Amino acid sequence: MLDNLPLIVANFKANKTWDEVASWIQSVAPKAQTFPGTVVISPSMPFISEASQKIKDQSLKIKLASQDISKFEQGAATGEVAASQIKDLAAYTLIGHSERRQNFGEDDKILALKVQNAISAHIEPIFCVQGGDSPVPQGVKIIAYEPLFAIGTGNPDDPANAKSMGQKLKTNGNYLVLYGGSVTAQNIKSFLKKGLLDGVLVGTASLDPQSFLKIIEAVSK
Repeated sequence: MLDNLPLIVANFKANKTWDEVASWIQSVAPKAQTFPGTVVISPSMPFISEASQKIKDQSLKIKLASQDISKFEQGAATGEVAASQIKDLAAYTLIGHSERRQNFGEDDKILALKVQNAISAHIEPIFCVQGGDSPVPQGVKIIAYEPLFAIGTGNPDDPANAKSMGQKLKTNGNYLVLYGGSVTAQNIKSFLKKGLLDGVLVGTASLDPQSFLKIIEAVSK
């Protein structure tokens, strides 16, 4: 069963040391405890285990997502992290992020393998697409719509267009749809109102815990 909506996912990308991640968790945890939806954080892979332990030790209402998983399972794949290696740590994993597609040449075949591995390990994939016609592998329940022009640019998509895209994606399958692309405390409610979108994937604005807290507060009002 999926967590309470909306899902607010913080993608740290290749940023932060462990001390900074720990401090971020400590800052956001009180607000996450009372948030009616679900806060998900996606730190770099080296910090997944420590973050999981901190969350468990303090009984925090925060879920973990890995930023990626391997197309391979355990075995001869030096440098890779198999889904089954983090199945007890991460509830979610990002797959198909535009940066992975562009910078690492991940195609539909590779992404489908990653989705299969995630599902086999009982990790919920958050599958990123750039448009309504992007192929979505079987078994995906959560899609993140992230238009390329909005990623890290400060120029978000028009909320009406994002909602239209969410509606189109939902007609293709029984998906939850998140919006990702220059999300801020000032624009988040415009993407979530009327119930067509089920959450957001936050990049730059998630790095500062105070900015992220304002996003949670804006949704809670």
